[in-house]
Amino acid sequence: MIKPHGSDTLNPLYVADDAKRAALEAEAANLKSIVVCSQAAANAVMMGSGYFNPLTGFMNLADSMSVAEKMVTTDGLFWPVPIVNVVEDASGIEPGMRIALKDPNVDGNPVLAIQTVEAVETATDEQMAFMTDKVYRTDDMNHPGVKAFNTVGKTFISGPIQVLNYSYFANEFPETFRTAMEIRELIAKNGWNKVVAFQTRNPMHRAHEELVRMAMDRENADGAVIHMLLGKLKPGDIPADVRDAAIRKMAELYFPPNSVEITGYGYDMLYAGPREGVLHAVFRQNMGATHLIVGRDHAGVGDYYGGFDAQAIFHDEVPDGALEIGIFEADHTAYSRELGEVIMMREAPEGHKKESFVFLSGTKVREMLSNGEDLPPEFARPEVAKILMGFYQSQK
Repeated sequence: MIKPHGSDTLNPLYVADDAKRAALEAEAANLKSIVVCSQAAANAVMMGSGYFNPLTGFMNLADSMSVAEKMVTTDGLFWPVPIVNVVEDASGIEPGMRIALKDPNVDGNPVLAIQTVEAVETATDEQMAFMTDKVYRTDDMNHPGVKAFNTVGKTFISGPIQVLNYSYFANEFPETFRTAMEIRELIAKNGWNKVVAFQTRNPMHRAHEELVRMAMDRENADGAVIHMLLGKLKPGDIPADVRDAAIRKMAELYFPPNSVEITGYGYDMLYAGPREGVLHAVFRQNMGATHLIVGRDHAGVGDYYGGFDAQAIFHDEVPDGALEIGIFEADHTAYSRELGEVIMMREAPEGHKKESFVFLSGTKVREMLSNGEDLPPEFARPEVAKILMGFYQSQK
């Protein structure tokens, strides 16, 4: 199986030993505590789950600046985005202390992790602007990732962590949330060698479904892991439980048995386009995938990024050998009435009419579903559309 990123074995930060975890929970009750921001909580879950191997905790300011500038930490580890615990007020927190990190996303703010503080550093406005520009390629506060990064404070608390639970993900999505370790076990159990990973924060329409098939066929893959984001999204995105139900129905009816695993991970969307595409590759390698599908506007939002910037970054900025996972570069995919099948548009035969493709904007899809109108079968499987229609009509 493909090696994890940065080490020979996966080193998750979740404390799996029940006795050790109970002792840490008891210790946490007497520690200074802070309620972290949602992104820091998600970072902790990803480190606990093994997805952010080989990180041992939150980055300091020097590493964050280095990663933002050139996608490498000060000690040479390739990494595409800063993984940080940033707060507004770190009063009373000093290097050498152990502090309890409380979960902002669970009622009662239970302790999510314990951090051993190595440094407490406040970034300048110029440093925050530099990191924002490098990671998000924009300083527009209307960008949801830019806004999230720049509204939680400027003080970086760095140091290793011990993770005590997986926040709300394991409880709210027990059939879907899987750690990187668990997915590696699934892959081994299935006897798969080549594995395609498909990233999604949306339900899968016909084009997505066929894209997974194309990637599996062309990479001669044994199976695919459909890996959905379960964390915080922007307003208007479809909730994770609805996406989960729709994707499971599609896989159940339209893929061969034992060819697809439906899983999810606990993270908040950054909408960082190219940089987030690289992060997606890092943690898919950690979960055991040999290939990641990177499509049009991968991890993007609005018109902040070019349609294929998230593919170009792997050629232009990711050093050779930095990652072992392969990238399957996908074009816009749509159903062609002329050919009677879903194809990638760049592969349309000469003379193919653009108007033959079935396109629906997200706005049009939401409007049709809200009105109880059936989506064209060329665009969405009827069983999937039914689940989505139920959600949109419940929102009236």
